[in-house]
Amino acid sequence: MKRVIFVCLGNICRSPMAEAVFRDMLKKRGLEGKIEVDSAGTSSWHVGEPPHYGTVSKLREHNIPTDGIIARQLKKEDFEKFDYIVGMDESNVRNIRRLLGQPDHPKIFRFLDLTEHKKDVPDPYYTGDFQETYELVTDGCEALLNKILEDMEIGDQTL
Repeated sequence: MKRVIFVCLGNICRSPMAEAVFRDMLKKRGLEGKIEVDSAGTSSWHVGEPPHYGTVSKLREHNIPTDGIIARQLKKEDFEKFDYIVGMDESNVRNIRRLLGQPDHPKIFRFLDLTEHKKDVPDPYYTGDFQETYELVTDGCEALLNKILEDMEIGDQTL
């Protein structure tokens, strides 16, 4: 089994959106038992809170549930548990590396580096643009799933 964790600052907007979108993709592809997904934040500001109402609202538009997603902070043990540690922006990646004590490990990377976008996922908590975030997250999740399937030698399955 492969394990993925999406990480943003507070774990209420971008990373829970990515977790929910990725879970939905896994379910639709029949891969729920092969790939596990979670999300976390680099800060402890929102620990125990559900996803932001803007995230929940945007996901509901696409019939994607957020059941069971509760904000938590990234912890050192996550480095050993997860195969893919995905930061939503460059600042998140720096904080992940610092928090986990892993200055340059390839399993820690910026989410959209797997796509043609090659940029940060803007934080809709500040921008208010949950649509842009959803579009970027969807592209990133598709690219990540394809990478994982290739890594698992199931690369002939395409989205």
